[in-house]
Amino acid sequence: MTAKDVHVTLTFDYDAYSLWIGTFAAQSPSMISRGEFGPQGVRRILALLESYGIKSTFFVPGHTALAFPGTVEAIAAAGHEIGHHGFVHENPATTTPDQERWIMEKGFEALDKVVGIRPTGYRSPAWDNSPNTIPLLLEFGFDYESSLMGSEYEPYWCRVGDAWSTTEPWKFGTPVDLVELPVSWLLDDFPHFEYVVLPNNLIPGFKSPRELLQSWIDEFDYLYDKIGTGVLNVTMHPQVIGRGARMLLLEGLIEHVKDKPGVTFSTCADYVVKWRVGKSPCLPADAAA
Repeated sequence: MTAKDVHVTLTFDYDAYSLWIGTFAAQSPSMISRGEFGPQGVRRILALLESYGIKSTFFVPGHTALAFPGTVEAIAAAGHEIGHHGFVHENPATTTPDQERWIMEKGFEALDKVVGIRPTGYRSPAWDNSPNTIPLLLEFGFDYESSLMGSEYEPYWCRVGDAWSTTEPWKFGTPVDLVELPVSWLLDDFPHFEYVVLPNNLIPGFKSPRELLQSWIDEFDYLYDKIGTGVLNVTMHPQVIGRGARMLLLEGLIEHVKDKPGVTFSTCADYVVKWRVGKSPCLPADAAA
């Protein structure tokens, strides 16, 4: 029987106010106030992680670090990884190259001011990248990013120069020395729980925590039982997962996973270091020659 080598990265996008001000461009104090619950969620999450001895990754916008510095300091003091997550949760696909650079620098500046940390990992707000994002991440010396969905349980190499159209074959760009730790909407708490009314869209939310827990358990079980190696990269938000019964979801997932042979809870950075060993940038195995 082949030994298992399965990692679980519990990641938390600590958006607080920035999500509502940036991505949703909210003007309503009521809508914006939903981000104010973020620090309470962080405290609950930190206590739960400490009780299990788990280290995790928190992607923190610069705006959050400046608004709630004490909680970001507590994240760092507990030994968790802090990643870059923009400044005020701006979607890179809607910015100019100069704006995207300013956002990157502003996020670095805020995290340095509050905790003296320069992140090696990046997660795009809204999981959108611009054509300039990967070159910018390379320029700023990141080791990995976690915003794309080209794989499921296996990281892959980012590329620059992909080209596509409706009339020509897909053109694969050049693989670069930046690891993609893929994400999935299924493994993100926000669309399952949050009720958000937008001018041209509705995020209905309101899924039962028990229902989502079973879904996440099933995802883990498939990875563990059928594949046996890889990473389950779960994305959560303190203002979402930190509320009431949803914390029981997080605890339930940890309980289901923690005692299985060959399973390790990892920060994103630690897992990427492990995954890189013996590998160099290359195209996907199924890419056209």
